Amino acid sequence: MAGTDDTVAEDDALFVLTAVLLTPAQFPSVLGDDYVAACAALGLEPYAEGYGLVLGQDSGGARWTVVVEDVSLVAVAIASWDCGMEYDLSPDDRSVVCALPGWPLALAVAAPGVPEPHDPEPDPDAEGTAPAPLTPPDTEVWGAAQRRLGADEIALQWSAWREQIDDETAFGRPDGDAREGQPAGGATEDAEGRGAKDDGDAEENGSGRHPGVRKVLEAALAYVATPPPPGRIRSAFAPGGARTLRVDGPGWSLVARTDDIAFVLLDEEPGEVLPVGRGPALPGLLKSLDELAVRPA
Repeated sequence: MAGTDDTVAEDDALFVLTAVLLTPAQFPSVLGDDYVAACAALGLEPYAEGYGLVLGQDSGGARWTVVVEDVSLVAVAIASWDCGMEYDLSPDDRSVVCALPGWPLALAVAAPGVPEPHDPEPDPDAEGTAPAPLTPPDTEVWGAAQRRLGADEIALQWSAWREQIDDETAFGRPDGDAREGQPAGGATEDAEGRGAKDDGDAEENGSGRHPGVRKVLEAALAYVATPPPPGRIRSAFAPGGARTLRVDGPGWSLVARTDDIAFVLLDEEPGEVLPVGRGPALPGLLKSLDELAVRPA
């Protein structure tokens, strides 16, 4: 395929490496906390139908992200690749919205027979108005993008992360029915932010308490009363009829299974994953959030 705007030569083919969806229900989390923010990061209007992002290289090896309107075609290609099937993704030029230099995601593959992936040279006719090349987030630092990527990983590898949590140690109860999950035992809170104690002096010495978790639960509860922008609450399939929830907000991400516990990640806590026990209030909160969530078609 070829880009149709001035950024990419009309006769320069794009060697497609992968593609992702940019819709209210599915979008690269590195771009923002919600669909509107993700579109803004690429200079796109947040249309409800969404877009497909096709990542590839031109004949000179330069990285390009081509934005297309044919969401269904991109979705079919992704589904085919996920099943191990070949699929020639070649969107019609008429569906191309724009071609952006660079890639927003790190790719471990490259097109054969062309130079190594590199950012394209700036367009001399753009006179400094061309967008800077898209780049994946630096994994050596911690920030909003890395926090969201961490939440993506937990959602993708839920079983592996869940197995690391000993309910009795983390929550003080063998069934995980605690009022706030923390990396270690101690004072707990439920999903409405009320404090409780697991032992006689836990609340006094502050062990196991984290005010950031309480703020996250309060913010998530506020979403129930005032729904946030599309994409801040996403729901995906999980085994046993449950759902996997992804909820994001300024400085925080929450990952949960509707039939289990939750995990919280904070910008203020680099690399930390804070488990939250179900308690009496979390199930109802997760149910309410799931009812508000956008889901893949």
